[in-house]
Amino acid sequence: MQKILLISDLHITAPGDQIIGLDPSQRLAEALEASTAAHPDAAALVLLGDLTHNGEPEEYRELARILANVAMPTIPMLGNHDRRDAFLAQFPDAAQTASGHIQQWCDIGRHRIITLDSLDGPPYPNGHHEGWLCDDRLAFLEDALMRRDGRHAIVCIHHPPFETGIPGMDMIKLRNGSALLDRLACHGNLHLICGHVHLAISGNAGGVPWTVLKSTCHQGIVDLVDPNPHLSSNNAGAYGLALLTDNGLILHSVDVGTEAQVFGGYTPDA
Repeated sequence: MQKILLISDLHITAPGDQIIGLDPSQRLAEALEASTAAHPDAAALVLLGDLTHNGEPEEYRELARILANVAMPTIPMLGNHDRRDAFLAQFPDAAQTASGHIQQWCDIGRHRIITLDSLDGPPYPNGHHEGWLCDDRLAFLEDALMRRDGRHAIVCIHHPPFETGIPGMDMIKLRNGSALLDRLACHGNLHLICGHVHLAISGNAGGVPWTVLKSTCHQGIVDLVDPNPHLSSNNAGAYGLALLTDNGLILHSVDVGTEAQVFGGYTPDA
């Protein structure tokens, strides 16, 4: 069974800078060490956007340093905290479409991995970090789905095109989410994977099964009332593990940095 690793919301800062007392570089390094040690046979590593916290050149240099020892093919994506020009200055060989967006697809056995670029700024419309898929980006997706020869598709995007029930994050989701969901529902035989929310969530939107993955750095809060999009916690980071099956996929969220006892069985209470 083939595998891919997924890491979301890295939020790399300049060396030494922290986010709520956490070192994003250290947290990413720990996630990479844990995931690649456990699954050295993974076919690819997908980075689901928000590679950096401020989109600064120094942050992308730090990211490149951390990724230098990753042996498997790495597929980067952009999120609302990224900047295309600074990213491309550090990673000039990253796959681009003719319209200049960081999108690509690749086939792994009977699966097609499609990664989309939902960055829409700066400047950000309405002053919010919402995502957007223009006609060019949607046309790229349509073509990749049309020509997959029956392969199961794993579609990856930073911004969720659906509501999660968390007001602060739903305010900055994909602005034209219905345009994406309608296309995915028409094609079927796929799974949608997102980042952005810093929580492990799963659901179904209009017949499209979806998963949101946790961050390697700071985590979100399941607060269904507070509209603050910056609510964060120092809970454990995680990576995603996708097992590519004959008729779909199995997706795990694996926490990193937690110390837990493992038992081979249990004895019922007396």
